[in-house]
Amino acid sequence: MNPNFSIISNKIIIRTKGRLCETKDELVKSNLFIETVNLCVQDLIKKESNFLHIFSNNTPDSKSIDTLIKTLQNLVIIETENVIKIDSESEIFFKDIHLFKEFIEYLYNFWRGFERYVICDSETADSLDKRPYRTFNQTIVNLTQIIRSAYRDIIENLTGTHPRIYRQVTAGAQFAAISIPLSINYPDDYKKLNKVSVIRQLLLNPPHILNPPKNTRTGSFVKIDKNPLALLDVNAQDWLCYPAKVGELIINIYFHCNFYELGFSLCNLFDLAEDEDLIKKPDAVYIYGVPEGSLDSLAEFPTVFFEDEKNGIFSAACPRGDEYGYFGYLKKMVLTLHNAIMIKKGRMPFHGAMVKFLLKTGKEVTLLIMGDTGAGKSETLEAFRSMAADKIKGMTIIADDMGSLEINTKGEVIGYGTEIGAFLRLDELQPGYALGQIDRSIIMSANRINARIVIPVTTFENITKGEKIDYILYANNYDVIDDDHPILEKIDDAEKALNIFREGTVMSKGTTTTTGLVHSYFANIFGAPQYRKEHDEIAHRFFKAFFDNGIFVGQIRTRLGLSGWEMKGPMEASKELLTVINN
Repeated sequence: MNPNFSIISNKIIIRTKGRLCETKDELVKSNLFIETVNLCVQDLIKKESNFLHIFSNNTPDSKSIDTLIKTLQNLVIIETENVIKIDSESEIFFKDIHLFKEFIEYLYNFWRGFERYVICDSETADSLDKRPYRTFNQTIVNLTQIIRSAYRDIIENLTGTHPRIYRQVTAGAQFAAISIPLSINYPDDYKKLNKVSVIRQLLLNPPHILNPPKNTRTGSFVKIDKNPLALLDVNAQDWLCYPAKVGELIINIYFHCNFYELGFSLCNLFDLAEDEDLIKKPDAVYIYGVPEGSLDSLAEFPTVFFEDEKNGIFSAACPRGDEYGYFGYLKKMVLTLHNAIMIKKGRMPFHGAMVKFLLKTGKEVTLLIMGDTGAGKSETLEAFRSMAADKIKGMTIIADDMGSLEINTKGEVIGYGTEIGAFLRLDELQPGYALGQIDRSIIMSANRINARIVIPVTTFENITKGEKIDYILYANNYDVIDDDHPILEKIDDAEKALNIFREGTVMSKGTTTTTGLVHSYFANIFGAPQYRKEHDEIAHRFFKAFFDNGIFVGQIRTRLGLSGWEMKGPMEASKELLTVINN
């Protein structure tokens, strides 16, 4: 197996034209295997590990490491005594069979400790991506089986015994993609992006536990008056393009290999664009992971986007430093672009969760809860789903985090979503929400505050169908409940309601770098304040439509931001919500 490979930090990236190793012998003679053994030994030297005792004088040099590699190559096919007969210099490694076995276990885990990616590069648009199942079986599935088999054969030939417990861990690639060169219909200023291969098929073996550099987001996404793409050059080998279906929009997301773990995680959040989607010009492009310093002249905090009115497209960029290595920078910029485009279309973007319930009474209810991150939107809806299970016939998620509203030709308010997945906090979820489909999830920063899970929760058809709205609530996570502050409060005045939603008050839970009681325009810093004048005009028009249509408008007090109410608050809010909906 000698395709191109690179090792970047804790990532191993393999690029192939469609063929990897086909035998165990080919595997252990590959350059990547040899490089992995060398890196493992260097790691042991740095740690002054006891495993160095397998070498003569406990001091490995290049010759003894080469002998170790030959010994492992032989052990994959023959037993210990025959290995020594073939190569007498290998005898040193068998003086302590138990220690050598532990070293091999360490080497296996050292390999598995890397994030492992395989990019199947297709030269033309009618090859690998037209037979993805076969391609993935011949590369990824086969690679996993060969690596596990090689590891087991080495151990068995070393010890002369068979294991009694077999753990089918993912030893091959964790993520794989079939990518092809595409000539996307870009304006001239964007054609350099066509050097980057576009993902057409993607395979993952969840659940994944990833540890990206950061676990919070800071700053804002700044609208600038210069196209950031003009400052950038693109080395095609370092980038991939994930063409995302963001609601009805197509946004081409280019991510650098430093952020592969985040870029590949997009598949659990946004559907992958169809071939017919890529014929037309996309609505926006996002370049995630540009060289540090290249955007410094554009804004104090260089996460920026630009409305290219001349070419009818939006563009955005974010640096590749570790401080930007958080999935929120990827997801939220994409949603900022979506929201800006919706405002330009005259729609009202929202930051909130939208769900359609079918009650066993036959009643259908579509509910939109708006509010900032950590306000308790998802938690209240999950508590509602769990508590009202015997009263609900069906539940369809239309928007988990972002969406937009339009007023149709009948004057009705219709809601749409943007994502097929959710990017959720683990520490505030009801157990059933995440654990019910943990085997499909990608978990990030599991050992830190603001641990997150990216998990599919709905379908593209559900988010784009459009649903007439019955209830619009603001998620208030900070008020204590008393006679003047009920759990569920109906607001009878459009201007009063508009002011509450506009104020965007929330008790911050630390998902960004803010804490305490904070305010943001419409609880949505992602596009709305950058187009405040246009958004204000849209908001007045929509709030009038809410009341003209008899929509229940109010606020629901989740108390999620109050200590001790993280679970009980959303549960009590959901009980009150069920009572109101049933009446």
